[in-house]
Amino acid sequence: MTKKSTPKKKAASPKPRVKEKPVILVTNDDGVTAPGIKNLVEAVRHLGKIVVVAPDKPQSGMGHAITIGQPLRLHKIEPLFDDVETWSCTGTPVDCVKLAVDKVLHRKPDLCLSGINHGANHSINVIYSGTMSAAVEAAIESIPSAGFSLLDYRIDADFTGAREYVRLITEKMLKTKLEKHTVLNVNIPAVVPELLKGFKICKQAYAKYEEDFIERNDPHGRHYYWLTGEFVNFDKAKDTDVWALDNNYVSIVPVQFDLTNYVLKAKLEKS
Repeated sequence: MTKKSTPKKKAASPKPRVKEKPVILVTNDDGVTAPGIKNLVEAVRHLGKIVVVAPDKPQSGMGHAITIGQPLRLHKIEPLFDDVETWSCTGTPVDCVKLAVDKVLHRKPDLCLSGINHGANHSINVIYSGTMSAAVEAAIESIPSAGFSLLDYRIDADFTGAREYVRLITEKMLKTKLEKHTVLNVNIPAVVPELLKGFKICKQAYAKYEEDFIERNDPHGRHYYWLTGEFVNFDKAKDTDVWALDNNYVSIVPVQFDLTNYVLKAKLEKS
């Protein structure tokens, strides 16, 4: 008598793995309610899981300042958009990045985006900028980052062109295997989108403010000083951020937190 063989059960097909969305930390220096940060979120919200941690008030010109000697407070607030977790911080832009990683995300995000700043952060401005210091802090923590600035200080600035380039550059960053300390300083001319010619990879121009302090008296007769100045570009090369912006290109300058002057170091070693 022949023994009937039992048909083998087909192995279940493995379920396709759902690719997790990248986590994108968004911050700025103009404050969590600034139009610029809302436009940044709008530009990238479809590209990953967006979490916003930003100052509760304007922090322009704070550079890489951190808060010491006083408490830091972090409050979850009404989201900028329905599905975007949003936190307000009493500290500086750099504080925001540090707290976001340690107390909000409990991990390092895949990308950190800072901005969109109201006003230029080209040339020497990168040193003073809270927008760029937040991006640099992320890079110090091995998080690739970019700071975005629109050359328009007005509260009602038109961010249409800026949003498009923020999206394009962020998409490119997410698709590229970036070095973990990558920092991009992106500046966008304040022109209608039709006049934007594309972007250029640039060097930082040697340009600075020729500063002056106006001396005045307050109503009580006490002296005070008001900083003014005129922006002067000493660099006439055509590969700088200032040149690109003057010619309606979006400028992208790769920057770094290592301030070592390697050329001078080599000279000193030989002397």
